[in-house]
Amino acid sequence: MSDDRTSEDGEDQIAPVIPHVEPRMLAAWREWLSALAVDPEAAIAAAHVYGELEPDAREAWLAALVEDAPKLEIPLVAIYAPLLAVEADPDRRERIELLLAAQLSSAPPPPVRALRGVSPEGDHVAVLVAPLYLQFVRVLTCRYEPHEGFAWARQDAILRDADAPSDGASLDGVRLEVTPLKPVIEELAHAILAQGRRRLALPEALLLFADLFDAHVDDLAS
Repeated sequence: MSDDRTSEDGEDQIAPVIPHVEPRMLAAWREWLSALAVDPEAAIAAAHVYGELEPDAREAWLAALVEDAPKLEIPLVAIYAPLLAVEADPDRRERIELLLAAQLSSAPPPPVRALRGVSPEGDHVAVLVAPLYLQFVRVLTCRYEPHEGFAWARQDAILRDADAPSDGASLDGVRLEVTPLKPVIEELAHAILAQGRRRLALPEALLLFADLFDAHVDDLAS
C-alpha cells in the first residue's frame, strides 16, 4: 500500500508504507494504482519513484501490490510494467515477470527500432527504442567509437513512444537516421569489447539492454 507523503524538502512523493493504514489512505493508494492504466504521467511517475527506492522499500511496494492489485479492475501490466522498466535486480524482475506471464500476449513483441548518426569527429551516436507496453517505450542513447568504447550512455526507462527520438532528429549535435538494428547492435558490441579491453566499467544504462548485446559479444569474442 502507499500514500502521498511529503519529503523533507517539501516535495510530494509516493512511497510504500506498512499495512493497516486507514481506509481513506488505502482508497487513495488504489485509486492511484488504477490511474496507471490510463494516465501516462502516473506511469512515468511510478517508474521514477520506484527507481529511486532502496531494495527494502521496493520489496514493500511489491508486497503491497500482491495484496491490492487483484482487487482492481485494470490489467496487471499497467501496474507492474512501469516497475519492470527500471528494475535491474534479477530476482525481483523474475517475480514481476511471473506475475505478468498470464496476461502477456504470446505474440512476438514489436521490434526494437534503431537510429544512428556519425559526428564530424568520427564517433557515433545511436538510439535504441524498445517497446514496453501500451504506448510506452524504453530508450537507450549512447555516444561511442566502436574500437574505443563509450563516451557516455543514458537510458529513459519509460517514455511515450511519441516523445522518443525519430528519423531526422538531432542529438548531441549529430543528425540521426533510422538504421537497421543488426549493424547498430554489432557496433555497440564492438564498443562493449573495447570498453572491456580498456578495463573500464560499462555505463549502467546498457544493463537493461544487455539481452540485445550478449550473443553479439560472444560471437565477436570467439
